[in-house]
Amino acid sequence: MPELVRALITGITGQDGSYLAELLLEKGYEVHGLIRRSSSINTHRIDHLYQDPHVADRRMILHYGDMSDSSRLARLIDEVRPREVYNLAAQSHVKVSFEAPEYTSDVDALGTLRLLEAIYHCDPKIRIYQASTSELFGSAPPPQNEKTPFHPRSPYGVSKIFAYWIAVNYREAYGMFASNGILFNHESPRRGETFVTRKISRAVARIAAGRQDAVYLGNLDAKRDWGYAPDYVKAMWMMLQQSKPADLVFSTGEQHSVREFAELAFSLVGLDWQKYVRIDESYLRPSEVETLLGDSTKAREELGWRPTVNFPQLVQIMVEADLRDEGLDPRQTMTVPVSR
Repeated sequence: MPELVRALITGITGQDGSYLAELLLEKGYEVHGLIRRSSSINTHRIDHLYQDPHVADRRMILHYGDMSDSSRLARLIDEVRPREVYNLAAQSHVKVSFEAPEYTSDVDALGTLRLLEAIYHCDPKIRIYQASTSELFGSAPPPQNEKTPFHPRSPYGVSKIFAYWIAVNYREAYGMFASNGILFNHESPRRGETFVTRKISRAVARIAAGRQDAVYLGNLDAKRDWGYAPDYVKAMWMMLQQSKPADLVFSTGEQHSVREFAELAFSLVGLDWQKYVRIDESYLRPSEVETLLGDSTKAREELGWRPTVNFPQLVQIMVEADLRDEGLDPRQTMTVPVSR
């Protein structure tokens, strides 16, 4: 009987964590997830995966803890003894990082250090995937790849640079299998409602249902390289199956503006986006990242990774899901379907 592979996912309740948990369970893993204790239930993205503690041979186990608690992380690594660790936990909202820079740095930067220390002192053979981000590049001219100099434009980006380099340092200093996945923007119906893509798709559905009059956005000219989250969590898993650790960029290689996203999303239900989109300057960042466009040639050549969902398909997937959440039938509500 093949050995059961055990993995630990920090940030398992987030968009990426939930999709990664699904993928690993499908592959036969025993999945352990780190979640923060909250007075309100915050596990809705993984409720369909939850298994009662009394179920025999369960393969989905949740643990309370926090990236700011080094002793808890050390105990957890020692208790679980995973073969693979996926560090997805972060305060990942860029605008919020300007308002809570110290907290963002504590969780995103020092949290990664705490986790690496826990792994190193327990079992340095454990493989770790560190979730990096295109925000590392900031104002660096596109296209951006593994050789592009970093120039972050937010406390989030700066914190993630520390996490990136501390992972590299532990790899070089102690021979640990620590890989950085520099993922460009990736979205889905599970994206948080305060992120611009989900904010738009949810507003489209609510406006179509007559429950909302307008949506307030910030910089419509910001350009991003948007992909589909399930494609990107597959990349995370692929990185830890290689013979050597690496730092790789994952992206679609296509760029679109927030304006384009809004225009397409509203057009799917036959609405003119300009009648419903309002600008609120409070959503503008103190220092903006104007343009991100990834070059994932290395990942495609070395891993064989490819995105499977293009930009119009991504927008359609998100709008359809939010229409269903509002009790609307996408087949009856959408007037300009996009072919899949």
